[in-house]
Amino acid sequence: MEFESDTDIDRRLGERLKAARQRHGLTLDELAQRTGVSRAMISRIERGESSPTATVLVRLGSGLGLSLSALLEEEAGTGPLSRRASQPVWRDPASGYLRRNVSPRGTGSSFEIVEVELPGGAEVRLDSAAGAPTLDQQIWVLRGRLDLTVEGTSHTLAEGDCLQMHLRGPITYRNPGADPVRYAVILTAGSGTFPGHAA
Repeated sequence: MEFESDTDIDRRLGERLKAARQRHGLTLDELAQRTGVSRAMISRIERGESSPTATVLVRLGSGLGLSLSALLEEEAGTGPLSRRASQPVWRDPASGYLRRNVSPRGTGSSFEIVEVELPGGAEVRLDSAAGAPTLDQQIWVLRGRLDLTVEGTSHTLAEGDCLQMHLRGPITYRNPGADPVRYAVILTAGSGTFPGHAA
């Protein structure tokens, strides 16, 4: 997997976040109140001065009605074919997990596929902003073992297992092993404006 520089990614993330906030007519204070992310943190992210974690990005995205994928990739569509070499890849600075947006953009498809590699021993907890709509998603383990806690219910998924959920609350992804676990997240996408729990 190839990466842009962290500085470039942070700058572009900040620009997209600021543009989305302004499209919604929200001030920094209003977005902070809606998402539970401090005004100072949002301001630093918008200026490209902070590397936000997946946890923070999910809360900000869901507060703006945007998926994590929409925040992490360019607006331009790719057509019906998305080559692996051009698929956007992002690393969470807190957990080290790698997230690849697999699905072609701009096709009008009603679902989205994300590939994730979670390092050994890593854990990611995601919460949407208050009042975000329910998200329909499935987790399919491609390699390794994944422990999930979905709204207080625990699941252990082995290679080949697939879990469907209508997500209304927090979800924790944990890799209990020493080797990376690789899994796909398949979720409803619509126009790309939905709360992004895809880890």
